[in-house]
Amino acid sequence: MSDANAPLSLDEVRHVATLARLAIHEDRLPQLQRELVAILGHIAQLQSIDTAGLEPMAHPLTLSNRLADDIPESAMPIADLLRNAPATEGDFLAVPKVLGGESS
Repeated sequence: MSDANAPLSLDEVRHVATLARLAIHEDRLPQLQRELVAILGHIAQLQSIDTAGLEPMAHPLTLSNRLADDIPESAMPIADLLRNAPATEGDFLAVPKVLGGESS
């Protein structure tokens, strides 16, 4: 049973479900109709807000990056680095081969 005051008919709800590739059981259509009408009502409220003169925002909170000065420091000693590596070959880190060719 369709709500006569609803801006969406049950056929339109079926069509939206088809576009979204959703298989909706017939008995759920009235509930989904009410939910879609509520969502569209919220969108209409948002569209009625005067946003002239407001800058677009990427995030609702004012954020700033904490950037430290780029100060060169001494590197980690090779022995410490190799001690933490899962595999080594001499004084180098051993990694799986990613390009074609024969393994040695």
